[in-house]
Amino acid sequence: MGKRFAFFYFMKKEPEKIRATVSLHIEYWKSCSLQGYEGGPFADKTGGLITFETESIDKATSIIMNDPFVLQGLLENKWIKEWAVDNHNKIFT
Repeated sequence: MGKRFAFFYFMKKEPEKIRATVSLHIEYWKSCSLQGYEGGPFADKTGGLITFETESIDKATSIIMNDPFVLQGLLENKWIKEWAVDNHNKIFT
């Protein structure tokens, strides 16, 4: 099993360009076939959150940098963090 990463992002205020790119963004993430993938937009459509597993931060960054939203310059801010999921409160032990 790989490490778990969280990709958290906010969109620029470019609704036309975003609408034109959403299907490419969705298809890109589906095509990655990542273990543990979960993702989607925030309810207010200002951005989104994607979590997935891969072997390293370098690999996770490479995947994210090929997202059509990133390639089209549609993100105002983005972050990637390795996520230590709390499995039965063992995170701090």
